[in-house]
Amino acid sequence: MHEKTQEILDIFHKISGIPRCSTNEERIGQWLEQWGKNNGFTVRKDHAGNLVINIPATPGSEDKPGIVLQGHMDMVCEKTPDSDHDFSKDPIRIIHEGDWLKADKTTLGADNGIAIGIALAIASDDAIAHPTLELLFTVDEESGLTGANRMESGFIHGRILINIDSEDEGVFTVGCAGGEEIRILLPLNFSSIPDGFKFYELIAHGIRGGHSGIDIHKNRANANKILARALDLAIHSLPIRLVSFKGGKAHNAIPREAEAVIACDPAQFQLLQDGIRKFEQTAREEYALTERTLAFSLSETKAGAFDGRVLTPQDTRRVFDLLLALPDGVSRMSPEIEGLVETSNNLATVEIKENFLSILSSQRSCVPSRLKEIGSKIKAIASLAGAAAKSGNAYPPWQPEMTSPLLKRCEKTYQQLFNRNPEVKIIHAGLECGIIGSKYPGMDMISIGPTIKNPHSPDEKLFIPSIAPVRNFIAELLESYAR
Repeated sequence: MHEKTQEILDIFHKISGIPRCSTNEERIGQWLEQWGKNNGFTVRKDHAGNLVINIPATPGSEDKPGIVLQGHMDMVCEKTPDSDHDFSKDPIRIIHEGDWLKADKTTLGADNGIAIGIALAIASDDAIAHPTLELLFTVDEESGLTGANRMESGFIHGRILINIDSEDEGVFTVGCAGGEEIRILLPLNFSSIPDGFKFYELIAHGIRGGHSGIDIHKNRANANKILARALDLAIHSLPIRLVSFKGGKAHNAIPREAEAVIACDPAQFQLLQDGIRKFEQTAREEYALTERTLAFSLSETKAGAFDGRVLTPQDTRRVFDLLLALPDGVSRMSPEIEGLVETSNNLATVEIKENFLSILSSQRSCVPSRLKEIGSKIKAIASLAGAAAKSGNAYPPWQPEMTSPLLKRCEKTYQQLFNRNPEVKIIHAGLECGIIGSKYPGMDMISIGPTIKNPHSPDEKLFIPSIAPVRNFIAELLESYAR
């Protein structure tokens, strides 16, 4: 293994021992602050918890433009149903499989812990000449880009920013989608359980999930949609009453599992089971290339936890009408850039809480008017169902600047270093560059990173041989500015 790769992985292993789910970055922030002080660097924090470690320029480069290396502290915390991992206290259990690094039944957190490892390794390498560096680490990127949104004016001084949150080595990202969330609340009416009815739990599982931006076009199932479809078919022929529904865990993760409790006449259980099995086969055929382990589990469950309450027949119907009507997946492909998703939606989380059905819908688009359009559509559907809908956590798209001096320098540096041309892309995922650029007009930005597969899911894995090229490219780029 490349010596510099091992150095970065050693830092990543240390980071992986510190719990850092979104909104719980206090301990990783403290660790980074201590690292900076131990190395003699100045450290600044803002009210949101964002942190900057200031690295003085190497001698002779003090008058060169300052550069920001940027990543985020938090990670998406997802695990398999059989995992006993406690993200609030347990270290990520890392597994080496050949050239890949993965975790034991959880997300790995290479998104974006590997950025921290690369940035710290570069900053502590005295052999790399560089201008003044600012290592900017933001909080709560994964649950809504909150840290970047709340960043204080003047918190960073450099006007050249290298974001290390892309997931394909050899690809330069120069633009990304904007987005927003819509929270929907549908009031529900309950009644007592019909005589003789029993409770049954239906779980949709074995679904791949993935990143709701970069994986949204890959024909992966959404567990919330799949479960709603299964139960919608059942209630057309059986007097089923809905009791509970819960699916999805994050706005930017395609739901991997969803579960519902229903009440049904036990004499009709076999019909229910047969219907579910038939739909399971249909779903597997629809997703034959992407969801080979998609399955449903149906079993009797105890009534005690639900206080004998079931939704009225009318509201059982309303819930499934709403879930079926809400859009999910790709809405529109870009007419200008082949293969780029322009607009999409992720039916991210669904849960019956007390007397409401609570839904979180997450929209993305690189065209602001299209983002507004799909948001209006979702709100209109909610209104027709009698639900309230409210927008939040909006962030702007990062509009590409193809004549950027940074991009031209990066392309030249990469070609000279590796004797091949990098790929330049715009992505459908959200990056903090859009927000940072709106706060600091004139910021010249690019996003890069080592190769990561299946982020935001327990299948996340990091391609180890891609780490050194990213590290070496950044080092060479910094030295080009220091000359």
